[in-house]
Formats: sequence, structure tokens, C-alpha cells
Amino acid sequence: MPGQPATQLPELDPEELIAQVRAYNPKSNAKKIREAFYYGMKMHDGQFRQSGEPYFTHPVAVAHVLAEQRLDDASIVTALLHDTIEDTKSTYQDVEQHFGHDVAELVDGVTKLTNLQLSSTESKQAENFRKLFMAMSKDLRVILVKIADRLHNMRTIRHMRSEKQAQKSRETMDIYAPLAGRMGMQWMREELEDLAFHVLNPDARASIIRRFIRLQRESGDVINKITTDIRKELDKAGIEADVFGRAKKPFSIWRKMQEKDQPFSRLSDIYGFRIVTHSEMDCYRVLGVIHQRWRAVPGRFKDYISQPKSNGYRSIHTSVSGRDGKRVEVQIRTRQMHEVAEAGVAAHWSYRDGVRAENPFAVDPVDWLAALTERFGSSEDDDFLEHVKLEMYSDQVFCFTPKGEVVKLPRGATPLDFAYSIHTRIGDSCVGAKVDAVRVPLWTRIKNGQSVEIITAEGQSPQATWLDIVATGRAKSAIRRRLREEDRERFIRLGRELARVAFEHVGRKATDKALKTAAKQLSLPDADEMLARLGSAELAARDIVAALYPEARESGVIEASRAVVGLDHGESFQLAQCCQPVPGERIVGISYRGKGVVVHAIDCHALEEVAEESSRWVDVQWHSGKHKAEHTVSLDLTIANDSGVLGRICTLIGEQKANISNLQFMDRKPDYYRLIVDVDLRDVEHLHNVMLMLEADSDVAEIRRHRDLARAP
Repeated sequence: MPGQPATQLPELDPEELIAQVRAYNPKSNAKKIREAFYYGMKMHDGQFRQSGEPYFTHPVAVAHVLAEQRLDDASIVTALLHDTIEDTKSTYQDVEQHFGHDVAELVDGVTKLTNLQLSSTESKQAENFRKLFMAMSKDLRVILVKIADRLHNMRTIRHMRSEKQAQKSRETMDIYAPLAGRMGMQWMREELEDLAFHVLNPDARASIIRRFIRLQRESGDVINKITTDIRKELDKAGIEADVFGRAKKPFSIWRKMQEKDQPFSRLSDIYGFRIVTHSEMDCYRVLGVIHQRWRAVPGRFKDYISQPKSNGYRSIHTSVSGRDGKRVEVQIRTRQMHEVAEAGVAAHWSYRDGVRAENPFAVDPVDWLAALTERFGSSEDDDFLEHVKLEMYSDQVFCFTPKGEVVKLPRGATPLDFAYSIHTRIGDSCVGAKVDAVRVPLWTRIKNGQSVEIITAEGQSPQATWLDIVATGRAKSAIRRRLREEDRERFIRLGRELARVAFEHVGRKATDKALKTAAKQLSLPDADEMLARLGSAELAARDIVAALYPEARESGVIEASRAVVGLDHGESFQLAQCCQPVPGERIVGISYRGKGVVVHAIDCHALEEVAEESSRWVDVQWHSGKHKAEHTVSLDLTIANDSGVLGRICTLIGEQKANISNLQFMDRKPDYYRLIVDVDLRDVEHLHNVMLMLEADSDVAEIRRHRDLARAP
């Protein structure tokens, strides 16, 4: 049995941790925790962190984080040992011998997660995400330890090198924070996001904190005032409840500013209040009291008690105009619901008074994992990462079938997502939808409580444009699969034509032998598969040519008159002036009498007028390859009215190899003026580079892409 290490570290004492665990679990195995503590200390003896502290302070801190969530002994012991197999001479067999098979499996699982490079290239990242979910499926406590490990690393990140700080923070923001949120540990998600935000955008975070301080100085203690107001109203109604208030985290506020495109001064719901009651009935009584006293904000009510989230979260959310007209968010829940809201899926392992907590709202981890991963099974590797991120970031809306059955969808879902959530066959044959009995376009975003009816027709099949409409991984996967199946022959024919043109550009012929050799170079099974991918825009013609003739990669520039493919032989096209699509953007063709096909960007509002006329829609795409800088885009610029500014702006555009074809002044002010600049560009990347360069100039107050519906055909 492991004993105490030869080198004692007096500041590390197992009794403090044991006392913390015994406070919620008096029957915990103190001896086992003490043995793990001294074993880990011995194994890490002589190792130090970047801060100069003994390395073992980190596993101890992770154990304390898990103890705060009242987790079981195995999780606490695993936290103390989680780096021993990876960073010390200890082995799996040593851990198993001293602490049992379950702990050894957990420690081994955490070690494997630590070695996954989740922020690597996308293909590798998708593969590693699969491994992460496999580890989670064996025992969810593995990821609980790993998230606690990441939390402490982020709390002490200032001691790392700056580039390492940035890499860890991006990984935290992209993966660990949303995963913690998806598991229901909202407090942990918020802290992880804010710690990462501190590294990735310190100026923005500091600015928000300064504004908070100034707001408090001007308005006084708003939280205390509103909390007192709520308590008075509850006392009048004879309802016993605890009321807590807090200002939202800087990152949460910054995200709202970005989503709503509003400055800090225009944000109203920067304060949140939580009311914890004794019973579910009291939750609804509290809701009535709140709405009677303050005016409810339309569209901001969510009842997660009657429709819980998949991770077990239950609560009522509402926003009201409180004291002095300030908008505040109020969450109402019972004590048991609150415990699940704090611990999420981890509530399954929580202890109270020495026994596993019997919380009726704690979700079974097996059921939660099944719900999270059921839609990934049929996904191909290139779709998997996209699906996982969609699922982790999703918030839910609840809508209804015409028969009143509830359907859960992520925020931003459309009727097409609804159709595919019912059955793949319903989605594939969808031709229209009604929301609350009103016919709507398929790209309409569904809101909470709406009733959705799907209109189907025999012979209908998915359109490629649907991929830009749907929001769920399940729908995207089903559409891609059906498109591959039904359109394979068409894609092969189109791919063969694209290959022929691409080879001719470099003075070669796309013979069967050449195509077969190119497919082999690209590690594809045969030429037909390569051509099908080329025709479906999954593969670029330039990559096929470059597989055989690398020196030809940069040769051949595509004229604007040949920029679009997918039209019938001899059919003419023109680019829509309302949305001004450029190569690299998703496009769709609309046939107009006397005008041929007009090519629009997929998000052009002019498409709403022809949403019901599917016969006029033409599936087109940009010719793969390098395009000439002949695609005009109008930029709306607000710049300082100062000498030399306009000349410098024109110079910046010219330095990006972009030509200014027109310039129109829209509004003149003493200090600023607004103008529309028409710029000729190659593609969407060229556009991005020009806008980025202009946005970085200190005299450019605002820049955006100008789109004019009045110029629609």
C-alpha cells in the first residue's frame, strides 16, 4: 500500500480535502482518499508547474473542484491521480493494484483525453472528437475530471507562454466551455468562457468591466434594489423563496453585443435574478407575481419545467422591465431543479448526507449520452465535427406537430429541420411548410411554442440549397446522403465536363487514364467517385489537375463570362445586382423571362418573392479555379472627413490588387462622411482581405457590404 513520500510538502494536506468531501458524504472512504493523495504526491515529487509551485498542487485543486460538485470518492481519487500515468513512472497496473479497476480505468481515460489534440486540423479534430465521445460513453466521469482539470489550468494560465495561452483559450472556448454547458454545468461554462475571453480579447473584457463600474457609480447597487423589490412582492403573496441576483459575465455581455450589434449602453438585460422555491407549484405562483408586478418582455418566456432540456435542466425563464425600466432576466426553479442546474449531468453522482442524492430531475448519463450521440452514428467523418459543434452550442426551442406532439429543435432551426426530425422520408419529400397555419418559406426560423405543419409531395427530392437552410446535423447529413445517392450520375456528368475544361486550360486532355491516375493520387477509390465529388463541389477541379500537373496549379484564370457552371448548353446568365454574388459564396440561379438565368447569393432577400416557384430555381455553382478580378461589390464606408483620408483609402484598396470602378458620396457631415465604393474583386477571399484592411484603418468608422433590393431583377 502506498505510503507518504520521502519529500514532505507541508502546504499540501489531505485532511482539508477529506473534510470537504465528508461535509456532504460522511460515509466517504477517507483512507482511500488519503492514500491517493500521498501516492500522487510521491509520484509527482520533484515536478513543478510553470508558476514554480509543486506540480501536485494542480491535481489537488482539481479534486477540490469536483468536491464542490459533491462527487463520489472514485471521481475525487481519479482527480488526485489523473496525471500519474502520463507524467510519472506510475503505470496502469500500479494504479489498478492500489486503487482498483474502476479508478485505473478512469485515470487511463483522462490520460487518453489529455493526449487528444482537439484543436488540430479539422480532419484530425473530427477523429479525436469521436475518441472523446467514445471515452465519455464508457464513463462520463472521465470528462467531468477533464473539464475540472481544464478549469484549474485556465485559472492559472497566466504562467504559460503567450502562444500556449492563446491555443488553450481557443480550445476552451470552442470545445470545453460548450461541452460543460451541454452537460448542464452552466456556472463552469461561464467561468471557462470568461477566463478564455480574458486571454483572447483582454481589451474588450476590460472595457466591459469599466462600463459596469461606471454604471454602478451612476445607478447605485441595482442588484440589491431589485432583489429587495422581488422579496417584498413574494412576501406579500406569502411565498417562501430564496432570491439571488448577479451581473452577467463580461463574455456573456460581449456576445450579446455582437449578436445584437448593439453598444453596451443599449443592452438592457445585463442583470440576472434567480428565485429558488420549495415546490413546482410555487414556481408558477412566483411567475404570476413577477408578471403582475412588472411588464413581461414579449418573446422572452421559456418554460423548461414542462419541457426540460435533454441534460435534465428545468427552470422557468422570463424577462421583465424592472426598476427604472431596466430589463432583467428572472429564472424560477425548485431546490432540486437548482441542484441539477448547478451540477448538470454530474448530479447523477452527487452525494448528500452520505448517500447518493435521489434527485428526480437528475438525468441518467447513459440516456443523455445516447440522446447526444444518436445522430452521429451515420455521419461521415467530414460531417462529424460540424454535427458535434452544432449539438454542443445548441439551445432548444419547443414546437408542436399539428397533433400537439412536442418536437425539440436547436435555436435557429427551420421547418426543414422539423421535417427531418420527424422522419427522413418527410424531410426528403418536403415542398412547403405552415407555421401557425400560415404558409412560410422553408428558411423561416421556428420560435418557441409554434405549431409546424409540413407539406410533402411525391417525386420531390432534396435540393443542394437546403444545406444552407437547415441548422441540425441530422438534417445536413440526410440531405448530403440523399444528394449523393440521387444526383451521383448527374454529378459525374457535370464533374466530367468540369474536368475537361480544367484540363484544357493547361493544354491537356481529361482521358480515362488521366482521370483514373488522378483519383489514385487523391486516394479516392475510382475516377467516378472523383468526378462525383467534383460535380457536387466537394472537390475542386484545380486539385485534380494539380494531382497530375503540380506546376499548373496557378495557371488559367477564369473569365467572368464563364464563372458559373451548371447551366444548359447555350443558356446565358447574369449576376444579380441586388446581392452582387462573388466566387466562393453559395449561389442559386433564378430563370427570368427574357433575361435568362440570374444568379443570386443564397441569402439574397429577393429570393423570397420566388420561394414558391421551385420550377424557376436552377442549381448552379462557381467554376472552380482562379477568377479574374471582374466581380463588382459595393462597399458602404463611413470615414473621417479629414485631408488625405479618402486618398489613403483608395490606396489601400489598390494595394490589395482591387480596382475601384465607381465612387458615390451618400452623406456628408462635419467630421465624417459616408460613401458607396464599387470594387472589382476576384472572390470572397479577396473581398474579405479588402474589408479587413479597411476595417483596420483608424479613420474608417464603419464598413459593410452594400446590398440594394431596388436593383433586383
